Amino acid sequence: MSNRPRTALDKEELRSLIADVLQLDVEEVTDDADFVQELEVDSLMALAIVFRLENEYGVKLEESDLKQVSSLVQVLQLITDKFTARAAS
Repeated sequence: MSNRPRTALDKEELRSLIADVLQLDVEEVTDDADFVQELEVDSLMALAIVFRLENEYGVKLEESDLKQVSSLVQVLQLITDKFTARAAS
């Protein structure tokens, strides 16, 4: 892992990262699987995901951001939006 923030996001790479944090098979992290209802993500697991996302992608995630996401596709959109905002500033 380099220390340079990424500027692009690969959904399969993101899926692997989340599966790794949750100690699940990649296949279990489907695009729309609800983190809490289907993958049983608790608050500690959510913090671990945030930590990895911030380190891996060089973005800062706020608590309000996290309340908006409950699936892989929503995380993908959130990180993509952060990249867009960073590029615009």
